[in-house]
Amino acid sequence: MNGMSSAVVTLTLPRIVNAAVTEDTLSVDLEDGRTISVPIGWFQRLAHGTPAERANFQISGAGYGIYWPDIDEDIGVEGLLLGKKSTESPSSLERWLKRRRQT
Repeated sequence: MNGMSSAVVTLTLPRIVNAAVTEDTLSVDLEDGRTISVPIGWFQRLAHGTPAERANFQISGAGYGIYWPDIDEDIGVEGLLLGKKSTESPSSLERWLKRRRQT
């Protein structure tokens, strides 16, 4: 390798310690002191959830995710750090919205 050494880099994701959802923002506090805030519109189920549903979350996956059982939304810290929006298809979201209207 031309006298060059190679190094393996291992990235460790910070764990989630708290989250808050407002009418327009999801904010996640990380154990390393950072707070990530993203538009709630990135996650349509959160956007359509009631304030009570948004407030009912569990930190899951050993601290690497957040789960909202009332709306079946699961968001991981890695996706938030990378700026990834929900990948739920429009047809899946429409089925979910239709079930919500029926209950």
